[in-house]
Amino acid sequence: MRLWKTILAAAVLSLAPATSAFAARTDLTLGIVLEPPHLDPTAGAAAAIGEVTYANVFEGLTRIDDNGQVQPALAESWAVSDDGKAYTFKLHSGVKFHDGSAFSADDVKFSLDRARAKDSLNPQKPLFAHITDVTVVDPATVKVTLDGPQGSFLYDMGQVAAVIVAKGSADGNKDKPIGTGPFKLDHWAKGSEITLVKNPDYWGTAAALDKATFRIVPDVAAAVPALLSGDIQAFANMPAQDALGQIQSDPRFSVVIGSTEGETILSINNKKPPFDKLAVRQALASAIDRDAIIAAASNGLGKPIGSHFSPGDAGYVDLTGVYPHDTAKAKAYLKEAGLENGFSATIKLPPVPYARDGGQVIQSQLKEIGVDLQIIPVEWAEWLSQVFTNKDYDLTIVSHVEPNDIDIYSRPGYYFQYDNPKFNDVIKALGTTVDKNKRLELLGEAQKFLAHDVPAVYLFELPKIGVWDAKLQGMWTNWPIEADDLTKVKWTD
Repeated sequence: MRLWKTILAAAVLSLAPATSAFAARTDLTLGIVLEPPHLDPTAGAAAAIGEVTYANVFEGLTRIDDNGQVQPALAESWAVSDDGKAYTFKLHSGVKFHDGSAFSADDVKFSLDRARAKDSLNPQKPLFAHITDVTVVDPATVKVTLDGPQGSFLYDMGQVAAVIVAKGSADGNKDKPIGTGPFKLDHWAKGSEITLVKNPDYWGTAAALDKATFRIVPDVAAAVPALLSGDIQAFANMPAQDALGQIQSDPRFSVVIGSTEGETILSINNKKPPFDKLAVRQALASAIDRDAIIAAASNGLGKPIGSHFSPGDAGYVDLTGVYPHDTAKAKAYLKEAGLENGFSATIKLPPVPYARDGGQVIQSQLKEIGVDLQIIPVEWAEWLSQVFTNKDYDLTIVSHVEPNDIDIYSRPGYYFQYDNPKFNDVIKALGTTVDKNKRLELLGEAQKFLAHDVPAVYLFELPKIGVWDAKLQGMWTNWPIEADDLTKVKWTD
């Protein structure tokens, strides 16, 4: 704490006059914690890909706005058949990809067929599983047929992995993304920064910014000085930690605490002994003191959760009382599992601060019930390979930022390795239900399954700690989609 005070005081004194230099700028440098592994949202699960590219570089048929509502995007309108199985999209005309090629219904058909193909590598492939046919009616009209009514179809088509790409450039999008958005890639200095520039041929409302640079700043030690020196003018979600209070008191900056769709959880490998025993998972849940983890891992700003659902979403059920912090009860669960003397396990922690800080607290809390937890720090690429893909882990901490993703627990082979046919039936019914009230009822039922069965220990909803220059407008308060949408961002003078 003393170190941050020194840094802050020095920066305030030396740089206060520089603030006025930001006036009337048309460039912006944003800090991001994680560097995306590549820039193709149709080929990778890392949230950092969408943080840079969503709405800026790539667009879908629909889009999700900052209030979490579905809005038109490349589709200017749509009509739904009476049986709810067919969506006919009317597309905007005059749209071009960044390489100058014309956008048409053929690109929609290519993108959706590619995403749902057997060999698809799309990280959200289940979103497209109910599509049975994509038909080009004419260059500006496309018809998508489903196997049944899908209550979330238009929302799904606005998600990060559902962007429309062109056949001629799709294979190169990891390094040279070619979308239809208001910004296009200028350059990517690996390990340092990604710079986008305004697309002069954009079909819609032009961006106010001419250039936006996403600078990779992985930790608070670099983030705070960069902000105070003016090298970075905005963090959509800043790793501020102990320095947050002092930044909030600095009038040069706006500090906006918002919500996310990020359920931060202690993920459990449900098929690996001893975690395949319900009593062991119940012991973990009972041993966890959420308040202590929230204080250490989210500046005390995270909202406690008892299941995999955001408190900001309709249908949320507060289930934090299912397994309250109770060390004696946790030990009783271990005894029930035949492990009254405890056991040893590992926890692999990705490099994000909430995981590294939260992991230390959990290690200490589990020690109280006799669980010896070895912390294994891993880089993000290792986490994706070892944990997410190969399921080579005992425990891990991660925030699942995709919206409305409670269905991931029903996906065969998903890294939790959780399998409950009754839960799967609820998710199946949810997918085919259009009635709003019935959907909320099913969502509540699904949350209760997870809360009681503990396929993961639910910790907190990740807060969005937005920090930016007070003269900047248009940054998102909340993250219904983890995206730094710059389409409406501008300097006020």
